[in-house]
Amino acid sequence: MLSRRIIPCLDVKAGRVVKGVNFLELRDAGDPVEHARFYDAEGADELVFLDITASHEGRDTLVDVVQRTAAQCFMPLTVGGGIRTVEDMRSLLHAGADKISINTAAVQRPQLIEDGAACFGAQCIVVAIDARHCRKDTPVNTTEAHAWRPTWDITPVALDAQSAWEVYVHGGRTPTGIDALKWARYVEQRGAGELLLTSMDADGTKAGYDLALLHAVSTATTIPLIASGGAGTFAHFLEAVTTGGADAVLAATMFHFRECRIRDAKQYLQAHGVPVRLL
Repeated sequence: MLSRRIIPCLDVKAGRVVKGVNFLELRDAGDPVEHARFYDAEGADELVFLDITASHEGRDTLVDVVQRTAAQCFMPLTVGGGIRTVEDMRSLLHAGADKISINTAAVQRPQLIEDGAACFGAQCIVVAIDARHCRKDTPVNTTEAHAWRPTWDITPVALDAQSAWEVYVHGGRTPTGIDALKWARYVEQRGAGELLLTSMDADGTKAGYDLALLHAVSTATTIPLIASGGAGTFAHFLEAVTTGGADAVLAATMFHFRECRIRDAKQYLQAHGVPVRLL
């Protein structure tokens, strides 16, 4: 069995790390470069850097912050937010990123997944999925009811009466009418090499990952799956990789405010039979 990874996530807004609950009520959590140095020394397996307002604001990712982070961070770096073209991907890879994460742009133009994989390899393309539970007390959403308008036929991945989770874009602001489980299968077929799956319902709550969502996606796809949203204890990490089937666990609140150490988390997993990389 491959080693399971522990990945801190830096959600960045205006050059500062922020953290909220359910994608709302963001509070300042410090300087991204300072956090990166700390996590590198702590033995994190990777670092995810997300410019969370770039897509919504229609601007490019903060390349200078990526450059400064990569210059002082020797673990793999995944970067996302505001990436709309293969050239955007190329710029971030040249700035020091190892992988590119796309969410809004992938939904708007799925061809970008395929183009990125063709240029840089599937292992370089991470599709991030922000998913929220569908409300069963309201009619099934249609694209006409959404602010987002597709430029391609979403029928094969559209919500139906059996859908449990809906995909959101623009940093969790915009519902799409797309079924999260169908979308996960679809992006794998288009060339994604990894999925970063965030439960919007669990995000920042520290009450645990959405294990049903993780299990559904992990059993429906074959590419590596990163669990995101809801980590509050080491036991939550264990549940994500055992019950949920995740290949990696991502956390922000637990690590940003120094509530726990990455090495301690790895030792906990190892003690419970989960293979990890220890320095």
